[in-house]
Amino acid sequence: MWPIDLPLVDPFVVATGSRVTAHNAYTRITLAGGAVGYGEMAPFPEVGGEDRAACLETAARLAVMVLGRTVREWKAVGQLFMETAAAHPAARCGLETAMVDALCRQLGIPLWGYWGAADVRERTTDITIPICDVERTVALGEAWYRRGFRLIKTKVGTDVDQDVRRMEALHTRLPGLAFIPDANQGFTRDECRYFVKEARRCGASIVLLEQPLAKDDLDGMAALRRDLGVPIAADESIRSLQDAREVIRSGAADFVNIKITKSGLLAAMEIMACARTAGLRLMVGGMVETRIAMGCSFGLVLGAGGFEVLDLDTPLLLAHDPVVGGYRYSGPALHPWTGAGLDLSADVPPAAMAFE
Repeated sequence: MWPIDLPLVDPFVVATGSRVTAHNAYTRITLAGGAVGYGEMAPFPEVGGEDRAACLETAARLAVMVLGRTVREWKAVGQLFMETAAAHPAARCGLETAMVDALCRQLGIPLWGYWGAADVRERTTDITIPICDVERTVALGEAWYRRGFRLIKTKVGTDVDQDVRRMEALHTRLPGLAFIPDANQGFTRDECRYFVKEARRCGASIVLLEQPLAKDDLDGMAALRRDLGVPIAADESIRSLQDAREVIRSGAADFVNIKITKSGLLAAMEIMACARTAGLRLMVGGMVETRIAMGCSFGLVLGAGGFEVLDLDTPLLLAHDPVVGGYRYSGPALHPWTGAGLDLSADVPPAAMAFE
């Protein structure tokens, strides 16, 4: 395991915090037969509560539990991880992803093939514009528009009037855009109603409204669903299977945002299955991740199928890409890979922590 610092092209500002550099960590597992697997820990403390130091400390404890086990038992190991480190999903995710990647390489199949190969095709992602002033919002929007992006995730939730101005400016200047406003819990109920009313006034198309209220205000989210006629996506409200059941019981969401770093890989798959059974629609996203963690999420999209909205854009927001191989981007398009596992690699520095 080793830390990796990833500068962003622009500050990644959301309602609950900001990042100018992603402080992530990579992990590589080597099997007895020589196959390797990669994983990524991508904590965002202001959203999930974990930081990199806590991730590495927790992952070091969990790594010992992997030694001597077959990766074919990765779900049993993942369950043990959840019981041991429930509050550290990013750390669990890094090890779980590496186990599955190694297993698929040993089997000689792409990771999406292991999940079922239900929907293997090119897909498109949105692009995220962080909270910033109107001028910078428009400049970023124009740059992404020239690259072919038409679905914009606008981070909102700190100043609703400014949020309206930013979205209206994008809508006015760039024809054919659709929006995913993501408040990261930043709106009050009244602010959310006002925002949607103003979006309708200016003619902006809202695909869904992501996590508009505080994560525990499920009654408020259910009321917005009933009153606004705009699909609501639960993100921070669903970190565990139990959370998903509560959101379903409350009628608080139309979509659930599946994030392996937010929940851990095994838990994310459990949430996904629960949501589908209950008739919730699926989107997929991540924290500030590279193409290792995001590749695993894209593998779920291709393998399990059923995902309507892809928010798999953060590698495009980084100043450089430290990953070789794997899936690739052309504008908003994500192209599947064909090699075994995640079909990618990253350089391991001499100072990486080793567990044997």
